[in-house]
Amino acid sequence: MSTLDTILKDVKNTAIIGHIRPDGDCIGSCLAVYNYLNENYPDVEAVVYLETPSEKFAYLKNFERIVSDFSKDRTYDLCICLDCSDTLRLGEAVRYLKAAKKSVCVDHHITNLKYAQENFVEVESSSTCEVLFGLLEEEKISKDVAECIYTGIIHDTGVFKYDCTSRRTMEIAGKMMEKGIDFSRIIDDSFYRKTYIQNQILGRALLESIAFHDGRCIFSVIGKKDMDFYGVSSGDMDGIIDQLRITQGVECAIFMYETACREYKVSLRSTTDLDVSRIAVYFGGGGHKKAAGCTMAGNVHDVINNLSDQIVKQLN
Repeated sequence: MSTLDTILKDVKNTAIIGHIRPDGDCIGSCLAVYNYLNENYPDVEAVVYLETPSEKFAYLKNFERIVSDFSKDRTYDLCICLDCSDTLRLGEAVRYLKAAKKSVCVDHHITNLKYAQENFVEVESSSTCEVLFGLLEEEKISKDVAECIYTGIIHDTGVFKYDCTSRRTMEIAGKMMEKGIDFSRIIDDSFYRKTYIQNQILGRALLESIAFHDGRCIFSVIGKKDMDFYGVSSGDMDGIIDQLRITQGVECAIFMYETACREYKVSLRSTTDLDVSRIAVYFGGGGHKKAAGCTMAGNVHDVINNLSDQIVKQLN
């Protein structure tokens, strides 16, 4: 009997929710649970609530059934929270957690506050999808569920290049490949492939990037006016921070885009022992040691100066 069997005892309906601005691991883990329930627990009604996800993940089974309208009041027997370290990052979907009779959190972030009744938080795991795999019965994992799990793993490991990748990560990915998934297409279409406009905004971000602290740090920012000019949304910014991160000599990369007037979504990446999660938490965010984020207010120079003050404490 899997852990999920125990969790689902006496459950007739469940809400599946993830963090705001869902990424590959969040979308993958949510749809993995949804598809697994549909296939193995047909008597359990399940609904996935997420902010509108990127169309690049449309190949995942039941992607079109994701609900992005959180206005409907409803009480569920169970709320399963995935890839979210605290209730603030659940956004409007938090209403389903608060109203649920029972709650479960599956996550891998070191900043997780263990806010659910049952918490499966493994900070050594590469991704929430890796943690989720351990809660499922392997023989019941279909090709459709395997695609979701594999997607989450490649997105949180940067296609197995981040140091959160372990032997277990690779073994699970291999098991998902044995389910018959088209792993090459999944990697190309969801991780590497970009539209013409996405390449333009990437080029703009790289062209206007600025190195500081003797080249040990780099940052770039895209303002709201530029986003409107190119017609891009937050999902079109994927990959920019990773390109900044691999700049020679850089230990800390910062990418910001404007979400409202004088408000910025900040992504941080580290290539050394510098712990960017400490910096993100200081400003009300969270994440991992080498990949974290937060939201900050002010003009660009204020934000960068405030981040720099925290970064330099570790660089020195």
